[in-house]
Formats: sequence, C-alpha cells, structure tokens
Amino acid sequence: MSHTQITQHINQWLDDVVIGLNLCPFAAKPQRLKQIHITVFNGSDEAELDKALLSALDELQTLPAQERETTLLVTPNLLKTFEEYMLYLQQAQWLLQRAGLEGIIQIASFHPDYQFDGTEPNDNENLTNSSPYPMLHLIREDSLEQVLSKYPDPESIPENNIKLMDSLSDEEIKRLFPHKK
Repeated sequence: MSHTQITQHINQWLDDVVIGLNLCPFAAKPQRLKQIHITVFNGSDEAELDKALLSALDELQTLPAQERETTLLVTPNLLKTFEEYMLYLQQAQWLLQRAGLEGIIQIASFHPDYQFDGTEPNDNENLTNSSPYPMLHLIREDSLEQVLSKYPDPESIPENNIKLMDSLSDEEIKRLFPHKK
C-alpha cells in the first residue's frame, strides 16, 4: 500500500473510531487543527525503525504544539505480530529514556491484534487499542496533563471505553475494525 493509502486508513480510523466513538476525548481538536502528524515507516528493519523513532521524537519535541501536537509512527511492514510489537515497544521506551525524553513524551501503543494482559484475543475491550496497522503514538506529556486537568473524571475513560466496545454489535465491529479477522 502507498503512503497516501495508509495515511487515509489512519485518518479514517481516527475519525470513525478514536474520535467518532469518543475513545479519546482529546483527539478531535488536534485532528481538526491538523496537529496530528502521521509518519509511515515503510521499512522492514528494526534498526531503521529506531532511527525513524528517534527522528519523530526529536521533531515532536522541537516543533511547537500548535504545529504538531502528537505523532503517530505507523509500521505497516514491521511488527506484524503482537508479540513482536510488544518486544519493540520495550525498545522504544528504552530509546525514549536514552534520548532524555521520559516525562516529556510518552508512548501509547496500538496494534491490529492488541491484547491487554488478562484478556482473551477476541475480547472486545482489546478493540480500544486496535488500529489498522502497528503504531506508536507519541504524546506530549505537558499537553496531556493540560487536557486531563480540564476533563471531569479522566480515570473513567478506560472503563467507559470498555463498556462502549462491549455494547457494539457484530456489524458495527466489522464496519469500524475491518482489519480484525
């Protein structure tokens, strides 16, 4: 798939799932203002992905939030299994720490086959972090703290999202998560 097609898939997922279902109540404004940057890494080598991640981290912390609020680093050709993804996520956290950005940027995780600890692969709650492609979501900590301070009861977001996923019909799940088999 082309970079444009992948970006379109990610934007559709953001609009229909993340924003449309209000899984992240803070995503609509940056999406509307075009402050969500999508970087598609088309390589298949983890060492090259390390470089792309470090570059994305550097760009995010260098640019003002008004220009780039957050970055999605998408890896359509790499980290295909959830196990590979989780191993790389540890590497990504280590790179974040080595770059001196812990506490400045955090990494949220999304994968087509996302599975929380203690769940079965097909449990609906896993859909809250299911995305069309493996991706690392790079989030500015200070921006996150600002929006959380203004949001009533932010601790309820995960529980509310799980309830929402459980309320979806099979048809809605197929439409919203076409990447799920």
